[in-house]
Order: sequence, then structure tokens, then C-alpha cells
Amino acid sequence: MTSFGHDVYDDVIVGGGHNGLVAAAYLARAGRSVLVLERLGNTGGAAISTRPFIGVDARLSRYSYLVSLLPAKIVRDLGLEFAVRKRTVSSYTPVERDGRPGGLLVGGGESRTRESFARLTGSEREYESWRSFYGRTGRLAEKVFPTLTEPLPTRAELRARIDDEAAWRMLFEEPLGLAVEEHFADDLVRGVVLTDALIGTFADAHDVSLVQNRCFLYHVIGGGTGDWDVPVGGMGALTDALAAAARAAGAEIATGHEVLRIETDGRAPAEVTFRTATGEGRVVGRTVLVNASPRALGELLGEAAAPEPAPEGAQLKVNMLLRRLPRLRDTSVDPREAFGGTFHIAEGYAELARAYAEAATGELPSVPPSEIYCHSLTDPSILGPELVAQGYQTLTLFGLHTPARLFEKDNQGAREVLLTGTLAQLDAHLAEPITDCLAFDADGRPCIEAKTPLDLERELRLPGGHIFHRDLSWPYAEDQGAAGRWGVGTPYANVLLCGAGAVRGGGVSGVPGHNAAMAVLGH
Repeated sequence: MTSFGHDVYDDVIVGGGHNGLVAAAYLARAGRSVLVLERLGNTGGAAISTRPFIGVDARLSRYSYLVSLLPAKIVRDLGLEFAVRKRTVSSYTPVERDGRPGGLLVGGGESRTRESFARLTGSEREYESWRSFYGRTGRLAEKVFPTLTEPLPTRAELRARIDDEAAWRMLFEEPLGLAVEEHFADDLVRGVVLTDALIGTFADAHDVSLVQNRCFLYHVIGGGTGDWDVPVGGMGALTDALAAAARAAGAEIATGHEVLRIETDGRAPAEVTFRTATGEGRVVGRTVLVNASPRALGELLGEAAAPEPAPEGAQLKVNMLLRRLPRLRDTSVDPREAFGGTFHIAEGYAELARAYAEAATGELPSVPPSEIYCHSLTDPSILGPELVAQGYQTLTLFGLHTPARLFEKDNQGAREVLLTGTLAQLDAHLAEPITDCLAFDADGRPCIEAKTPLDLERELRLPGGHIFHRDLSWPYAEDQGAAGRWGVGTPYANVLLCGAGAVRGGGVSGVPGHNAAMAVLGH
């Protein structure tokens, strides 16, 4: 049975994903005894890099893949050897109009972006609206993002800090679809804007719950700019650096340890029961931080499931390795630019609405929307030298509006149908089929893998395959409930939530880990 360095730890952290590692590093650096228990044989959770294709020297960000919400403060505080790179192109969206292939390129300088808008829409109106709209969200981002690592503000405090009633109404009070339709006339432009509200979130533009607004908010405030950057070395470089920082500070990390129960009255130290390959064991922690979903936390505490609806993921994740980038039907754009940013597929405003409506009735979208980017164009370090020399590239595809319910009867069959349909939508804008560009592994199989929400639930314990653990929260205190000063509290004073389901959780941010550590340290 496992032998640990202490009989009683100051802090036991359940789950070695990036948030748990952030908390471990902060707490250990404060001189506390810290133990991280991780079910899998490796740390990192969904923020890992792996070689998924047999015999191929390509280390891909298998699940999460871009960085925006990670505060530079955390990188500095923990002395992480980790960097990101900017993408020169924000996005490219291909479209065929009047029988001619074209598209919208955002990036490469203001003049190119302005020209691309004018060529697509016939005037400069949409570009000026774009500048105005994102100028407003940019100013809001500068004010909101710093609050993520501060004590949780009230709704009134955050509203006063933003100090822009039009922006507040647009993002916090009215369905985002109203603002999109008010600011933009072109269907393609509207769709490009809306996609940030739908990443991992199953909702319509006019959903009265405003879950789409919350998703959009987190996608435009990252870093105070809304930029989505490429992690050098892949996502695993971040979690490897976090694990190294935690260990260097004195934290113990035990992989292959699945936590089964947490027993506490909220006052006395908690007893944590875990299972390994050789049997069960127990460890005691004065404080327990749980880097798992709120639903999983309830199960560990032996509580009945929360009355809120079960979380449901709504995405398809596809990883590909190519021998070369495909040629585009739109010859005015270099594929290296088109795939260097976010390549939107079937994400016009009407297409997104139709895909949502079809999925809401239990059908796979007939025209599956998705977006792609090529990590290796910005950061070739994830590929072995021979692959780089031969021109190999990676492609990461993220599909929208594919809720877990669509895969419950036949996960494998639905996955295959959806993947085929998604690649067909991509092929419609290529001068050659994407399958002609795929690399092959050592066994002669094409280098492509797809993950549905049910796959993510099975592999990572994401509830319902939900990449945020549950619907994203507003970044303020909804009430004076158990979440407490830092948004990480539970009904038990010595048990904190440090995963993506905490208030201000979601995405690869480390924010819940930071905030849980601050709560423990009494900041």
C-alpha cells in the first residue's frame, strides 16, 4: 500500500488536472503539506499532450488546445517555464457566393481585414460595426479579466467596474442574438461572432437562460484582450510545468490513486479514501480541495445528486496529422494563413441556428458546424524533426451543436456519421479531399481520431462530456451562498471546489485553483 510523507496533510487535493496543480503549487509554496491524488497514471487531466498515433513522433494537445484565460499572474507567481505564441491570423471563414469561392479573413493587419470585409459584403459597414463591437468587448475585457483572480465581486460591483451600460445590457441582460443582429447584417459575419458563444455550450442565440452570453463573455475577456494563443510545446507543456512547480515547492503527487469517498463534518480534518491497483487506503487532510465536477464532489461526499439538470457536453473533438496542408478552392488565401487562425466551417448564422434546431430534436446536424486550427504552423516543436522537414502539419477540429444525447444509443455509429459529415463540410471548401492529405501511423492507419462527449466522459470523467463541468457561471456572486468570498466554497468549511465547475471556472485558466488556494490561505 502507498506510503506518504505525512499522517495528516494540511491540504489533500483530489485530482491532478491543471487547476489542482495550480492549487498545489500555491499552497506548497506557502509552506503547507500538500498531497495530490490523481486517478489516472499521469497528471494534467484534459490539458495534456500525447502521441495518439502509433509510431508517429507527433505530440498533440489531445483534448484542450488553446490558451486565453490563464492569467499571466499565475505564470509569474509560480515561476512557470511556459510560454504562448500569438497567431498572426485570427480566423478565416470560407464561403461560396454566386458560384464563386471566397471567404472572410480576419487578421494579417487592419488593411487586409478591412479589404476582406469589403470584398465579402460589398461595403465597409460590416467592418466598422466589427471594430465598434469588439472595441466595446475589448474595453470590457480589460476591466473584467483582472477580477478573476480577486475576491468575487457582487453583481453591482462588477457592473460599476465595467461602467458601460450598453455593454452590460448586451452581455449580461439580453440574449446575445439581439446584439449580433443589431450590429451585423451579413449572415457569415453574424455566425463568426456567435461561434464564441457556442464553444462547448449547447444553446441558441436567443436562449433566455443567457448561457450563450456567459460562454461568449469568457471567450472575449481572456488576457484582457480576448486573444486565443498557442501553447508552446502543447497543452502538456503547461501541466508538466505546473506539476514540476508543485513538486519543487514540496507537494507530493500520487498518480494511480482514485478517490472514492470524502468523510467530514466540515470541522474536523477530513478522511479521504482512495483506491490503487493494490487495494484501498486512507489519508487525512485538514482541508480537501476537489478538482472535479460539482456532481462528482457530491458523490464523493455521499450526497444525492444536485437538483440542477445533469451536465451535457455538446462537442466533437477531432485530431489529425497531415502530410501537407490541403489546397483551398479560394486561391486568394494561402492555406498557411487560413489554417493558422481559426478556420470556420458551416458556421453561418442561419447554419448554426439550423444545426441547433436539429440537434434539439434528437437528430445529428445535417450540416455539422465546426472550426479548425493548425498548431504546428505557429509552434512546430510538437512534431519530430523529420516530420517538420517533410512538411507535416497538425489539424485540430472542434465541432459544435452535438449534445451527448445524440450518442447515447450508438456512440460509435453516431461518431462515424458525424465525422463523415463534418469532413464533407470541410471538403466543400478544399481543392482536394482532406483524407488525401492525412498521414499514416506505423500500422498503416490514417492519423485521425474523434472524441464525442461520451468518449470524454469515459476517458476524463467529464460529466456528460461537458468541458466546463457544468454551464459557465457569471463572474460575480449571484447571492451570499456557500461559494463564499472566492467562489470555491461548499457547505463544508474544510472542503473547497477547485475545478472548472467553481464560480469563474471553465477553460484552461488555473483560476479556480488559484482562488481555492487563496481561500485556504485566508486572503
